Amino acid sequence: MIVFRALLYQIIFYPATALLSASGSLAGLVSRKPMLVVIRAWVDLNHWLVLHVLRMRVRVEGKIAPGAQLIAAKHQSMFETTEMLRLSDFPVIVMKQELADIPIFGWLTRRYGIIAVQRSAGAKALRALVAEGARTAAQGRSVLIFPEGTRVLPGQTPPLKPGFAALYRALGLPVVPVALDSGVVWGRGLRKRRGTITFRIGETIPPGLPRAEMEARVHAAINALESSPQPRS
Repeated sequence: MIVFRALLYQIIFYPATALLSASGSLAGLVSRKPMLVVIRAWVDLNHWLVLHVLRMRVRVEGKIAPGAQLIAAKHQSMFETTEMLRLSDFPVIVMKQELADIPIFGWLTRRYGIIAVQRSAGAKALRALVAEGARTAAQGRSVLIFPEGTRVLPGQTPPLKPGFAALYRALGLPVVPVALDSGVVWGRGLRKRRGTITFRIGETIPPGLPRAEMEARVHAAINALESSPQPRS
């Protein structure tokens, strides 16, 4: 039954993603507002499938306040890449270049607002990250970033990537850290099981702190659920 539910999820989600990407792209040619309606529908669809097809539960502790902020989240699964849009107000997303290059979907993400990072580009990628982040801050939008740089397994707590500190310094925005434990129930492919995914919104960290202090606080906050990486029901 677990495999059946995971397979049914994929059968529904990925064709719907393709259809909504095409619809959102067409809507984006008209104006931003109808495009955001389509994106919200996609995000809500995934949330519904997680609850009613995969039979997972989602628990949110705390709330992200309105206003421009740098949102730093743990990354253990695909789920939080859409769910974080439900928990915040359509932030600009820092994502890897490969996703932004996907036909149609990539165009839609760029129209929505992303900062695409080519991780192999080194210092050039870092400069581009900071420049794009500054333009975003000037527009009054929040920026969502996964500061550990990539998806990790439950229990893993790698150091934050240098780009996060550079973005923090350049934007001058407070940081909202978000811990989560999606990886205990959401594996790759069909490895998905019932359980509860918790999002814990941490205490806001002010701008202007020394790098070492800021990184220590963010690292501790986004890993607040990592002490006992066991399935939570």
